[in-house]
Amino acid sequence: MSVAEFFDMGGYALYVWGSFGVSALLLVIEPIMLRNHRRATLQRIGRIIRIKAGEKYEGKT
Repeated sequence: MSVAEFFDMGGYALYVWGSFGVSALLLVIEPIMLRNHRRATLQRIGRIIRIKAGEKYEGKT
């Protein structure tokens, strides 16, 4: 088997290498999306805490 035959994959190279490419792309994108979602969630929690703290402060005066 030559290198060219290996990369041709018996005529199915487009499907095989396309599948590998999409999988690799998703493996790169997933952690980025998770990081962004975590950051947004932490910001939302911070806003809620600040709102609750402001309500408690206003109630004491």
